[in-house]
Amino acid sequence: MPETTIRELASETEWKSAFPVMRQLRDHLDRDAYLDYLERMSADGYRLFGRFVGDELVAVAGVDILTNMYYGRHLWVFDLVTDADHRSEGYGEELVEFLVEWAEDRGCEKVALSSGLQRSDAHRFYEESVEMERASYVFTRDVA
Repeated sequence: MPETTIRELASETEWKSAFPVMRQLRDHLDRDAYLDYLERMSADGYRLFGRFVGDELVAVAGVDILTNMYYGRHLWVFDLVTDADHRSEGYGEELVEFLVEWAEDRGCEKVALSSGLQRSDAHRFYEESVEMERASYVFTRDVA
């Protein structure tokens, strides 16, 4: 059985290798836009982690540690996706558990994320598989 690992993806080469998996969540991005966002976001604290089985990247998570008045110091999960060919194999759960421990080691009080209303399978995963609570609705408004 191949070795399984989770590690930070910090170089442009590693970011490029993660694009096919990330694109399954962020399908509106081409590779150049994705890399541009990663460059700017990582300068502000964003970190990208990958879940590997052997040399194969099977899931990614993009996170940042934030502080606000309603969650305190917390880990915000901006991106979390398991490759479609590897869903329901436990890799997403393992990645979330890694993030919870990583956040706890850094003094975070909570792990939080936002998920699109249409993503009912993801909501079921968050509530049933990784024991997250539905806490709020997120409202947006375009400014342009």
